Amino acid sequence: MSESQLWNDVDDYFTALLAPADDTLAAALSDSDAAGLPPINVAPNQGKLLQLLAQIQGARRILEIGTLGGYSTIWLGRALPADGRLISFEYDPAHAEVARGNLARAGLDKITEVRVGPALESLPKLAEENPEPFDFVFIDADKVNNPHYIEWAVKLTRPGSVIVLDNVVREGAVTDTGSTDPSVRGTRAALELIAAHPKLSGTAIQTVGSKGYDGFALARVLA
Repeated sequence: MSESQLWNDVDDYFTALLAPADDTLAAALSDSDAAGLPPINVAPNQGKLLQLLAQIQGARRILEIGTLGGYSTIWLGRALPADGRLISFEYDPAHAEVARGNLARAGLDKITEVRVGPALESLPKLAEENPEPFDFVFIDADKVNNPHYIEWAVKLTRPGSVIVLDNVVREGAVTDTGSTDPSVRGTRAALELIAAHPKLSGTAIQTVGSKGYDGFALARVLA
């Protein structure tokens, strides 16, 4: 058995036992695939992790940067109370349309909102609305802008809020100091920002599984 097959088998076991599929989540993946969206959504056990982190945080307001087809959005939306609110940014209008359909099917359309356009244009507009601080932020968008997303996450949260940055290992390329890959450089810059930022305390975890060799960073906003 190959190493990658073993990773997949373990993920399948964990998912079946602890994060079993339901019709709504399965339909979200099916509709995303039918619409030609890239299969880069979080794995089911990772979606469940996001949900648990948001629930442990007691999140009432969640910000997501990178919606895709709304699969992770459903996991996060299910962590919210009835009066909660989730705002998600998606660059591609076609992706956003699929996500909205998936969220409506999940019964989350009343507490979730998908905003379309470049996140670095949408985030300042959101800030101008003077929103209530977000309790939880999930960043899973274009990696080159990760440092900017971290900065905006700090501005839009409060002491005690949690920020999760996905895909930080880049199949191990994150250790390459001379990399010219914009995604690697953006990810390294974001991690260095978390390490140096006076308002953040964070760490990063590497993972293996059905999504290959990757990982995520987790940070808490300080007073």
